Amino acid sequence: MSERPDGVGRLVATFRRLQAARRRALIPYITAGDPAAAATVDVMEMLVDAGADVLELGIPFSDPLADGPTIQAAAWRALGAGVDVTRVLDWTSEFSGRSDTPVVLFTYLNPVLRYGPQRFVRDARQSGAAGLLITDLPVGEDAELEATLASGGLDLVRLLAPTTPESRAGLILDAAQGFIYYISRTGVTGEREQLRRGLAEEVEALRRRTDLPIAVGFGISNPEQAEAVASVADGVVVGSALVRTLAEEGIDSAGQLARRLRSAIDAAT
Repeated sequence: MSERPDGVGRLVATFRRLQAARRRALIPYITAGDPAAAATVDVMEMLVDAGADVLELGIPFSDPLADGPTIQAAAWRALGAGVDVTRVLDWTSEFSGRSDTPVVLFTYLNPVLRYGPQRFVRDARQSGAAGLLITDLPVGEDAELEATLASGGLDLVRLLAPTTPESRAGLILDAAQGFIYYISRTGVTGEREQLRRGLAEEVEALRRRTDLPIAVGFGISNPEQAEAVASVADGVVVGSALVRTLAEEGIDSAGQLARRLRSAIDAAT
């Protein structure tokens, strides 16, 4: 595991606290600025009130190739409303001034490059963000850029897929910070009726190779699935189901869903 310049980061500290309490993390994802830019901080606070332990805040991007239609649509709505990196960091700062819940900025590489990597890391850290997840920056692709992103005080969270070769998995685990984001299935994000067979065994095998917490996401759509994942993983990431509920039914319904997810996760531990 890569060393943080300031020791244990907020993400690992959060997972350690939860593990000591025999709890698993609820990690909701939302797209910043959707369904209404003015409501982003309110949605973040609602999710914390509903039991979220870590928040993933997506920076909208025009070509979100890892995301399915629900999050793609959310990104387009946010971009159409004028949401950019600066506004996302402002919202992160506003939220972090009211809450100590860690925020992971979920983004693609292009917005970071356009903003300027060093400037982005500096401003993201100053905003109170705890981590950074860049979906399209593979380990070893650009060592200088990765060093810049990993040395700015943010945990650089890494994705690991069921199809990742063993040799690549080792490199990813060595470079990871904060927690491992294990993709529950191949393909893009989106709601699914069933979890993929073999997920529990894969998480257990991964746990033997790292001391970092393991969170599982992609396709987790309902409380039953969240409970199943929480029985083997340290954290459960839910995105598309919440994003869709926010857009179609509003913040109150999304809060109810988050509370049901929280209860299901707690039932597994």
